Amino acid sequence: MGKCCEGNCSLDTTKANQRTSLRWVLAINVVMFFVIGSAAIYANTSALLADSLDNFGDAVTYALSLYALTQGMIFKAKVAYLKGVLIFASAVFIIGQVVYKLFVPSVPIFEVMGAFSLLSMVANSICFLILWRHRHEDINMTSVWECSKNDIMVNFSVLITSIAVWLTHSFWPDIFVAIILSGLLLRSAWRIIASSKAELHNAFSSK
Repeated sequence: MGKCCEGNCSLDTTKANQRTSLRWVLAINVVMFFVIGSAAIYANTSALLADSLDNFGDAVTYALSLYALTQGMIFKAKVAYLKGVLIFASAVFIIGQVVYKLFVPSVPIFEVMGAFSLLSMVANSICFLILWRHRHEDINMTSVWECSKNDIMVNFSVLITSIAVWLTHSFWPDIFVAIILSGLLLRSAWRIIASSKAELHNAFSSK
């Protein structure tokens, strides 16, 4: 009872809820990385590949966030910084894929793009809802919620791309959207890195 009076019970409950939520979204993103990645390779689409890499980055992010739950704010800020770096690396990889497709053009299979972008949207919407209540709790949970929010935007973009490929019978919509998605990922990476740097600065300044 004494511990509860000190506020430890409330803190432990918050961490337990965060841990449960992160385990669920981690499992979902690991599964979707393999499912969407396989579909992207089969359909030869850069936009859907960007989607699968986003799932991979999220899976790593959620795994790191699980570990960060028991750590202090400085460690959480460092983890958030690493998340930003991983998102940045994913964006660079997608840009490399776009450059390759410009030299080796091919029209993606729009049916596969559309079906699996819808599947991914459902999965990421579930993750978004799971993380919703944690979005303002600390920088660790704010950054993972930011990732989840971006995922739905990515899914919707890929779905629109599949329709555009179907209408135009061209690979250009896939290239165009992949470039836009890489830009969104770069923007997200910048925001997370900037926030984590600010948290680190505040933490060291207060010492």
